[in-house]
Amino acid sequence: MPSLSPLYDDTLALLRKMIRNACVNDFTPGSGQEVRNADTLERFFADTPNITVRRYESAPGRVSIVVTLEGTDPTAEPLTFLGHTDVVPVDVDRWTYDPFGAEIHDGRLYGRGAMDMLFITAAQATVLRDAARTGRPTGTLTFVGVADEESRGTLGAKWLSEEHPEAFSWRNTVSETGGSHLPIADGSDALVVVVGEKGAAQRRLHVTGDAGHGSNPYGRESAVVKIGEVARRIAAIEVPVSQDPLWQGFVRAFRFSPEIERALLEGTDDTAFEYFGDLKRYAHALSRLTFSQTILRAGTAINVLPSSATLDLDIRPLPGTTQDDVDAILAEALGDMFHDVRIERLISEPASVSSTESPLYQAIVDTFDEFFPGVPVVPTIAAGGSDLRFGRRLGGNGYGFALHARERTLGDVFHLLHHHDEYIELEDVDLTVRAYRSLVRRFCGV
Repeated sequence: MPSLSPLYDDTLALLRKMIRNACVNDFTPGSGQEVRNADTLERFFADTPNITVRRYESAPGRVSIVVTLEGTDPTAEPLTFLGHTDVVPVDVDRWTYDPFGAEIHDGRLYGRGAMDMLFITAAQATVLRDAARTGRPTGTLTFVGVADEESRGTLGAKWLSEEHPEAFSWRNTVSETGGSHLPIADGSDALVVVVGEKGAAQRRLHVTGDAGHGSNPYGRESAVVKIGEVARRIAAIEVPVSQDPLWQGFVRAFRFSPEIERALLEGTDDTAFEYFGDLKRYAHALSRLTFSQTILRAGTAINVLPSSATLDLDIRPLPGTTQDDVDAILAEALGDMFHDVRIERLISEPASVSSTESPLYQAIVDTFDEFFPGVPVVPTIAAGGSDLRFGRRLGGNGYGFALHARERTLGDVFHLLHHHDEYIELEDVDLTVRAYRSLVRRFCGV
């Protein structure tokens, strides 16, 4: 590793403390207890000049912290670092190292949340503290350590955006992840910046049947058979490939042969996704509206014919696809069964995407070029969700931005998210804190 950033040691120390706090969010209101990381962050910022620190508690122990470094020019563009402080549960028996020990082995820091996204959160906090010690920015610089991201932000960013929209500016926001590399077909390099994310169109499909004793099925309509046929019809849905410029730019960035590129862009041969290697599933998700059948429910006892059955669908729409569009596709797929199926909307959120022509996007591109001169930057969207969508709903721009070494691909990052033995390369901790410090100088002038 080359000479380290002066901020590296502080970033690493903070990151290890946050991992050890074990703010595990198991998707119940009482879990997470991000108050531990909020307390750690508040101590980290103690005696820092020019800042204000505010805490927001959406439920007992579910604390988000907002640290503001006020700018000198109220008309200048603000910048907000949005880092979450909760992590997902672990299967301890599947880990080689203590998931909350923050142990370092062979240049890697192991621990739940090391990649998702505590290394970014720690880098953001360290950079704001350093900027505050340096002077005053032109535009206001804010760090937010937010709770409950892993459970769709209900008690974190969503709650803040609805209950305390004045707490910080959503106008220009940086969060997870970005900054990894694409395995280009000709061996060249490209960097990823995340500019948006797919939406959610979760559905529960209900059917009914005839109840009765399992020993007397004759003449009875089976709810299980009906839901099985519903599942078969859903599986047969053929979704056309997207014509969105982000998908087209992603494909062209790989520099495949004209034949492969044409198959991907026109949707004529799905086997072409194999050429993406580890990114084939992500690329497929980026290319279209997706339907995943995830939960099937029917019956309670083996000797009772159930009177109802349900099928849950995890549906992820691209920008431009509405909830009504999704229901229309389902209705067409169900065909003559449509009137026998009740479609219930569960979590329903539109896809969101930020401009690639904003001042912040250009500053991110310029920062990438500082560290990887001449390497093209490829804007893409996330197949899952992040807290950035709440800012986009308020009219702001939000980008996933970090920085990884040349050999770390987007597929490598995806592999570690929520995985056993999650880790972050120490080199990438250093690169990310350097990149954030450079971005702040470039965008905020401090």
